[in-house]
Amino acid sequence: MHKKPHLPEKTCPVCQRPFSWRKKWAKDWESVRYCSERCRRNQSRNKSTVP
Repeated sequence: MHKKPHLPEKTCPVCQRPFSWRKKWAKDWESVRYCSERCRRNQSRNKSTVP
């Protein structure tokens, strides 16, 4: 059985929270940048608030 603590992690640039690998991202894990659709949609708002 696969253990969850051994999954790769990334940090979301919008919310700054870590998120783990998911099976649906298996083919393009290198291109995944956001933890959720909500963060992906809010990326432009976050850029305008960061100097």
